[in-house]
Formats: sequence, structure tokens, C-alpha cells
Amino acid sequence: MKRFYLIIALMFMLLGTSVADEGMWLPALIQKLNITEMQQMGCELSAEDIYSINNSSLKDAVVALDRGSCTAELISKDGLLLTNHHCGFGEIQGHSSVDHDYLKEGFWAKSRDEELPNPGKTVSFLIRVEDVTAKVLENVTEQMSYDERGAEVAKISRQISDKAIEGTKYDARVQSLFNDNKYYLFVYETFRDVRLVGAPPVAIGKFGGDTDNWMWPRQTGDFSIFRVYCGPDGNPAEYSEDNVPLHPKHFLPVSIKGEKMGDFAMILGYPGSTNRYKTSFGVDYTMEVTNPVRVQVRGAKLAIIDEYMNTSPKARIQYASKYAGSSNYYKFSIGQNKGLTDLDVIAKKKAIEDEFTKWANANPERKAKYGKALELIQKGYADVSSNIAREYMSESMIKGPEIFMFANRFSAIERLMENDSGNNDRSERMIERLKGSLDGFFKDYDAETDRKIVAALLKIYHDNVKAEFYPAVFDEVQKKFKGDFNKFSEKLFAKTIFTDQSRLEEFLSNPDMKILKKDMVWQATKSIFDKYREITDKSNETAPYLNEGRRLFLAGLMEMNKNREFYPDANSTMRLTYGKVLDYVPRDGVLYEYFTTTKGYLEKEIPGDDEFDVPPRMKELILDKDYGRYADADGSLHTCFLTNNDITGGNSGSPVINGKGELIGIAFDGNWEAMSGDLAFEPDLQRCINVDIRFVLWIIDKYAGATNLIDEMTIVE
Repeated sequence: MKRFYLIIALMFMLLGTSVADEGMWLPALIQKLNITEMQQMGCELSAEDIYSINNSSLKDAVVALDRGSCTAELISKDGLLLTNHHCGFGEIQGHSSVDHDYLKEGFWAKSRDEELPNPGKTVSFLIRVEDVTAKVLENVTEQMSYDERGAEVAKISRQISDKAIEGTKYDARVQSLFNDNKYYLFVYETFRDVRLVGAPPVAIGKFGGDTDNWMWPRQTGDFSIFRVYCGPDGNPAEYSEDNVPLHPKHFLPVSIKGEKMGDFAMILGYPGSTNRYKTSFGVDYTMEVTNPVRVQVRGAKLAIIDEYMNTSPKARIQYASKYAGSSNYYKFSIGQNKGLTDLDVIAKKKAIEDEFTKWANANPERKAKYGKALELIQKGYADVSSNIAREYMSESMIKGPEIFMFANRFSAIERLMENDSGNNDRSERMIERLKGSLDGFFKDYDAETDRKIVAALLKIYHDNVKAEFYPAVFDEVQKKFKGDFNKFSEKLFAKTIFTDQSRLEEFLSNPDMKILKKDMVWQATKSIFDKYREITDKSNETAPYLNEGRRLFLAGLMEMNKNREFYPDANSTMRLTYGKVLDYVPRDGVLYEYFTTTKGYLEKEIPGDDEFDVPPRMKELILDKDYGRYADADGSLHTCFLTNNDITGGNSGSPVINGKGELIGIAFDGNWEAMSGDLAFEPDLQRCINVDIRFVLWIIDKYAGATNLIDEMTIVE
């Protein structure tokens, strides 16, 4: 009997069952699954207030930023948009120069004319969600092969998506949930004119830097402000001076009443990816392959970038965004392995798998249907040598150096020239696009730094991957350079057009395939991407086993626990998570309070330090306790607070909303002790770190003097 209750407890923790603080729920289903519990916890809204397709609701104030890389929320009738500083970091860096260093100094538009355009940046509003499982699987049978099933699902999904947006300005996609057991249609409206309005300096927006990343306590003012523009007719439009601010269906009122321990809190956002239903085999692979590879390769890359960034203000600006993007999941991987080990997740997963096997084998029909699930998954992990090679190549050659991915863009020219069908217009458009990308690339590129990265990362690949997975260019390194990747990289960068903007512009003015084919970087790039495709094909041979096994395993788990409500893993679609403002005990004898104040901001100060410097004006305001109406009841200014909401990457920038539907904070991080969260939720430890909206408003108002932005908002006192 004790074993039975243990297994049930493990399932609550690991299998996404209905626990108030755990779960990334589809807003379209909260009327059926969640609203009663939410209201019992302090939510004063109805399900229709949160998600509606007929009336304005909270969902209409929350957007996917850049199609799901982050989340943002509308906070004014004129399209003012709030998100994290790190979600706007690329745009802030892109607009920065030595003369106008917005990273260091911050940026504040005091009028609409000063707001800065950002080509390529988008916001997407969710229009509606529909369960289309029955339509998608109507003609799918158990007799179909894996490939046949996939082809049928893809065909019907395209038909459903196309029909849903016919005659509209929307876009849509059908997405798999519950490991291909269910399918939902998501319809969006995407706006493409998004302008930078405000951002604090990194000393505020990224206070604590890499040291404090994923840590509590925090005092980081992690926010930036954008504005959504549309055409004069209210429809999405490319950037134009004629565009006007968007008037959204709904925007969030901003509460400065403050939050207390135990208060209801919910988050709407676009969490990127979780794998809560992953088996012990998958967790073991993550711990033994994915995370160690990422840590090893990125650690080497970050050291080289850091060395260059310390050479000048220009270098720091050039590589600030690149460094931040690489370092975030470098540290995450270290923390995730520690969390998975500390919580003994593999053993807990195995206990559930044992119980699943007993349940399946206890009934002939269940055994016939689900008995092979775990065997298929195990078979998928039997030989992971090609997967290891793909992980290393992805980190060390595809994502690592910039030169190979950049050169690969020119593959389109090769294809057009070698398969010339007389479509000169297409060729000219492609060439113009490449020409247009050069300024942006070379603005933030240092060839010598990239050369060092090439030498270091190719050596790591060579030393850790079987020879059968070497790209052909490695033969040249051995024969001509005696295996010296540093000497190879020196010759590589000396004999290429891809590190010289003027030579590339000259080439694009009159493309000559002879020049391209003789170029050493081009030859290396072709070699690398050819081998990457080969490795990917090899590693994909296990996909039928893994995906079919995962589908059957989760279907069986749901049948095994018919009385439980399961939530789907995150996949960059809108989700709701609800819980409370809450403290936690990270280890014996330590209690972390649920909030921090500006006192801690000054306590961490290290003058002149890259991570813990405090701007003089900031320090002056704090010492004077000039907090105005943003102070808490005790007179302090709260900076950040904790909730037990269930978030992951993609939730960055998500609104933290109280029971009345008012904005109280912005989610920006998880906590170090629960880095296992993407694979296993730990309710006693898992916390969401949020910047207090009062700290945000105080910075905008008192520090920056951007009262024009405060005046736009609806402030609830």
C-alpha cells in the first residue's frame, strides 16, 4: 500500500497532474479544467474574462514576441508593450554605438517621433484555439507505418490551417500536443512594425549579470518597452512613417497596490519547450550528452568572446547580445544537471515506468496496445553515437562560429546559378537580400575573434567525436596542417571573401561560381553542412522508435490515470499558469523571503564592476528613499518577488496578473534549485522570479523622467 501511494505522489510531481502551482494550461480549456480552483484561490475573474473569442479578454493583451522567443503584454490603449530587458537586448544592442551606447546609458523616447524601428521584430496575437484531433486523425489507422501516419497528419493539418485563414489576414498552424495524441489549431494575427520606446541601462536591466542569472535573491529591473504600430486601417503592415499606434482589444491596468504572501497570481505567456513526460532514458541522455556538450563548447566560446569584449567599448557593444544569448543556457545546463541529480529524477522516472509496465501487462488488450512503448523508446537510445555527433556539430560548427552559417546563406546563389531556369528576377531578389544583410552582419562581427572560435571549437569536435562523423575538411587539416586547427583557421580566414564586406559586395555585383568554389570558407562550409545533413539523417533513423514509443507511453499514462487532468508540454503556444506569491526553503536552515528591495540592490554594489555597478543617479534616489507612490506600505521599494507559477523559456516577459486582472509584475527567470523544471516540476522548490511592477514604474518615472509613458497607463492605486 505504501508503494502505491508513493507512485501516486511521484505521478503528481512528474506527470503533469492537476496541482494548483503546476501546469501550463491551455486558456481555451480553463472553463472546463481550472476556473473553479482558480476562484477558490482568489481569482475574481470568469473564464470568459481570461479567454474569449467573442469579446475582449486577457488573452488579447498578451502577445508572442518574435513568434514565441519571449512574451510581452499591452499596457496602454496606444499599443505600449512591456517585456523583459533581455527580450529586447538584441534591439537595444543593435541601436547602440560608441556615441550612443543605449546598453550602458539606457534609452527613453520622450515622443513618438523618437521611437526606433526594428525590422524583423514581430508580435503575434492569439485569435482562437480549436481542438482538431478528430479531423487530423480521421483516416489514421494503427496499421499505418510511422512515415505514413506522419504524412497523413501533415496533409490534413495543412488543409485545416489553410481553410482557417482563407480570406483573412491571419496565419495559423496545427500543433501536436501530448506527444502526437492530440492536435490543436492556433490562429494568430501578426504585426510587423514594433518600435523601441524605452530601456534602462544594463546596470539596472541586467543587474547581477551572469553571476545572479537563475539565482534568488534578485534585484534586477529586467524590462524594456516597445510599441506596436499598424497601418492606418488597423491591419498589420511593414514599417512605414504613415503607420499609427495599434489600439488593442484589451490592455492591462497596472496595479501599484503591491502583493502579499499568499496572494493569487497567474501568468499568461508563451512557454517554449518542456518535456515533463520524458522517460528515464531521455533524462539520462540529457544529462550525459546534451548538457555536457553544451557546457563544454559554449564555455570555450564564451571565454574567447569575453577576451575580445574587454578590449574596447566598441567590442563590448558588438558582442554583448551574442555573449548573453550563449551564456544563458550555458549556465542553465549546469544547473539542470545539478537539479536532476539532487532530486534523483531518473530513479523517480524509473519507478513510474515500472508501475506503467505492471499496469500494461495486467491486461492482454493493454499489453497489446502499450506493452511495446518503453521497448521502442529504449531502442531509440540504443546507439546514440550519431546523436552525440549532431549535438557537437550543432554547438561547435552550426551555432558556434558565425562564418559557416553566414557563408551558407550564399548556397541559394549556387543553386540558382547551377540550375538556371531563366528566372533572373528571382536571382536578383536573392542577391539584393544578401546585399542588404551585409551591413548588419559586419557591424557586429570581428573576424579574428571568430577565427579563434573556429580553431577552438573544431578542435573540440575532433577530440570528442568518432572519425566517421568528421566533415571532409578535417582531412585537409590533417594532411596540410598536421592536425593543427589554429594554423588551419589562420589560412582559412586569410583565403576568403566572407570576412571582407567590400569583397563580398564586389562578388554580389557580378557573382562568379569559380570564385565561390575556390574560397576556403565556402569549401569548409559545404563540407560541414553536407556532413551535418548526413549525421542528421543517420540520427533520424531512430525517430520512428522514439516518437511512436513516446506517443504510446503518454497515451497509456493518461488511460492509467483517467481521473487526473493532464496538461500538455509547452510548445510556444499560449498557456496559463496559476498559483500564489510564495517564499521557499532552498536547503536546511535557510528561508528565502518572497520579495527583495532596493536595500539589497545597494548591498550588492561593486563600483565599476560589469555586473554589480550602480548608476550614480540610481544610488542617489535610493539613499534619499525617493520612492513616491511606488513605495510599499512599510516605506521600502520592492524590486522583485516570487510566485510558484510554472514557467520556462519563452515565458520571459510574461505578465504576472493578480486576481482582478491587473498587472503586478513581469516574469523573467526561474530559480537555481529547481533547474530540473523542464523535465520534472518540484512544487516545494520551483519558483518564478518576477520584477515588481512598482520598481519598473519607479525607474521609468523617477530615474528616467519618462512621465509621458506613465501618463499612458491606467494605474490602479
